[in-house]
Amino acid sequence: MATTYDYRRQALTYDRTRAASPSVLEPLAGALGRPGSVLDVGGGTGNYSAALRDRGWRPVVADRSPAMLARARDKALPAVLADATRLPVPDGGVDAVVMVSMLHHVPDWPDALAEARRAVRPGGCVALVAFGREHLDVHWLTRYLPTATAHFATTHQRLGDVVAALPGAVVTPLHYADVVDGSMAALCRRPELLVDPDVARQTSFVEWAADHAPEELERGMERLRTDLAAGRRPQDGDADLRRRLGDASLISWVRPDV
Repeated sequence: MATTYDYRRQALTYDRTRAASPSVLEPLAGALGRPGSVLDVGGGTGNYSAALRDRGWRPVVADRSPAMLARARDKALPAVLADATRLPVPDGGVDAVVMVSMLHHVPDWPDALAEARRAVRPGGCVALVAFGREHLDVHWLTRYLPTATAHFATTHQRLGDVVAALPGAVVTPLHYADVVDGSMAALCRRPELLVDPDVARQTSFVEWAADHAPEELERGMERLRTDLAAGRRPQDGDADLRRRLGDASLISWVRPDV
């Protein structure tokens, strides 16, 4: 499996702006239920695994980036180099599988979801924090960077397609009340932070734009600075859509007992 994004460069500075967001952790832990073993697929530097460990879970971080896994091991987390489509656990081998903000980086994502369903025990939970293609309309930054938006529209799944791959899944809109996990979705709540390149470049969206459309990125950020200086806060026009879709979606699926 190839991913659509290479985190080797970001691994060095990822934890400066990315930690486990309470806005995500609370509903995620609620969906998972009673603590047990959990495989954090695409878990990167292990921020959410560490937070779940503090709540009694026994996490293992699985990721394809050795650089990100090195950071997870620095947090005393068990970590394994693994492909999301070939998880190193037996059928029903874990109590839960989590995938936080990673599915849009997986081209063969239906295989990854099938593996998650296989790996979790009957009665166990697969929980995803996902940015669907629909969320590109919520995240107003896309209007400043159309080339990056066109690219990410091809990599983000439609929410309905993800739910169809997890029959009976429950979808819960997530609303960021913090920027602890400085994803684009969270930072769109604080536009003034996105004009700081050291913060914005920790998002795959802006990092991709910097590599593939740097002139457009420069123009877009200058336009954003101009709008903010004039008192125009771009998120104001997205309130209704954000209320309906959330900044992201929590998709939780429980494996049937039979």
